[in-house]
Amino acid sequence: MSVANSAQLTLRDCFQDFPDPRREHGRLHTLWDIVGLTLCAMICGCDDVVEIQEYGIKKFDFLTTFLDFENGVPSHDTIGRVFAMLDPKKFRECFAAWTESLARALAGRHIAIDGKTLRRAHGKDEKPLHLVSAFATENRLVLSQQAVDDKSNEITAIPELLAVLDVRKTIITIDAMGCQKEIAAQIKDRGADYVLALKENQPTLYEEVHSMFAKGLESNFRGMKHQECQTKDNNHGRTETRSYHLVRPSKEWLAMHPEWKGLKTLGMVCCERQVGDAEPTGEVRFFITSLALNVTEFARAVRGHWGIENKLHWVLDVSYREDENRSRKDHTPENLAWIRRMTVSLLAQDGTKVGVKCKRKMAGWDDEYLLSIAGRAVA
Repeated sequence: MSVANSAQLTLRDCFQDFPDPRREHGRLHTLWDIVGLTLCAMICGCDDVVEIQEYGIKKFDFLTTFLDFENGVPSHDTIGRVFAMLDPKKFRECFAAWTESLARALAGRHIAIDGKTLRRAHGKDEKPLHLVSAFATENRLVLSQQAVDDKSNEITAIPELLAVLDVRKTIITIDAMGCQKEIAAQIKDRGADYVLALKENQPTLYEEVHSMFAKGLESNFRGMKHQECQTKDNNHGRTETRSYHLVRPSKEWLAMHPEWKGLKTLGMVCCERQVGDAEPTGEVRFFITSLALNVTEFARAVRGHWGIENKLHWVLDVSYREDENRSRKDHTPENLAWIRRMTVSLLAQDGTKVGVKCKRKMAGWDDEYLLSIAGRAVA
């Protein structure tokens, strides 16, 4: 199913034509029953297939109001076996079709792309699973994910993510691993803008940009098309001050870099952090962008990129203890990781002023609250 062409969908709709890999005569439970049960159980705090089965048994009467369960609750062996068999690409497409449809119905069009390693999702002599996710930061929606062998292969995963997403009129932010000419060109060809972190993996360009800003700071950016703004945050005894600078290089300089399609401006962020009375520490980061000279928009995109760390990866580590999950059989780690990300997205849509960990407990205690979270998915 193409995400880009999907209309407003329910998640159940997306699974109607899903290719079930099981032999027909051995299907005691529908695929949607297994997926719907797992989704609800994970929202309610279950983190492995044994807990999912027990949740189904305890909540059987409630769950049968929207799931069939004609042959009872699937066993944990059945749940694990099914997720191990499911084609992760097709599985991802079903969820991504639904979330992209939902994202278009909501405000906000900044997409952050970043990777996360599932440290225990591997067998002996195997590398841990590394997942690259596309995250709509304003909506807190995971739009898609792609599995790779390790972080170095994010370069191959990012183009695959971009190919299945409707990114028109969005701003896409990627860390330095994705600062590649081909990726920048693909983003522009797909009708989006980019803000790419720049480090020494692009040594020549990095030195040119570093030198341009060094000269600009020395001369107070005299003769340069330049904008700047500053933010200051005080939280838990820590003060962080960020200065954002955006410059538009000369036409001559841009003409020397036609390999970076759509390149318009260069960015620098100077961050100073002080904790209590300790000596302040600083960091300087550089960016290349296809944005016009609008430093407020640039600052919003850079700050927004950290949303994938704070609102997704941190939540998965702390509230879901994802790094401790030992699911390893075949496609099970990737498929269950995708459902975890869907539940994070669903919980984020709820405005209750408590953390995700508490929301998961509340959903387990209160069936009506669970339906307010999962209703748009399981209806």
